Amino acid sequence: MIGILALQGDFHKHASTMEAVGAKTLYVKTPEDLKQCVGLIIPGGESTAIYRQMQFINMIQPLKDFAKTCPVFGTCAGLILMSKEIVSEEFVKPLGIMDLVVERNAFGRQSESFSADFQVSIPENTTFTTTAFFIRAPRIRQTSDSIRVLATYDNEPILVQQGLHLGATFHPELTAETRIHKYFYDVCKKNLQ
Repeated sequence: MIGILALQGDFHKHASTMEAVGAKTLYVKTPEDLKQCVGLIIPGGESTAIYRQMQFINMIQPLKDFAKTCPVFGTCAGLILMSKEIVSEEFVKPLGIMDLVVERNAFGRQSESFSADFQVSIPENTTFTTTAFFIRAPRIRQTSDSIRVLATYDNEPILVQQGLHLGATFHPELTAETRIHKYFYDVCKKNLQ
């Protein structure tokens, strides 16, 4: 079962995309829900609101523990929460799942949201061009050597992997493209072997 953290954001679109690639999904709203999952997607939304809801339902430590052995995919706000550090942020303490420094809303305000084409190169020699939506998107400001960059836009990393974990500054669920979600599902399945 692939969990979709269903506290805020477009978790329904992530679920339908995962189901389109053959995964069974579960909306995760409690730490008990998380125990039924082999992977988790943290969708975009408003990172402060998601963080506060996670605090309220006592999800922070269970999610950190889950990430030690199971894949997590964070998009937009989800990536912000997965980072080790957020530039100039007082209210959200990131989970430290990925060795990244990010800056919230660094691509601009809501009115400056945009779509762009870029090339994705995922392991096992799969390369393709896709379009993604950047909506109040974060920027990845720093990465460690253990971060693998899978896609860039204007020479900046926008899709990254560290071990079992994926992070995207954009919203891959808002297009008909399913290969990024399929790759995450493949990571989840391989992790069970």
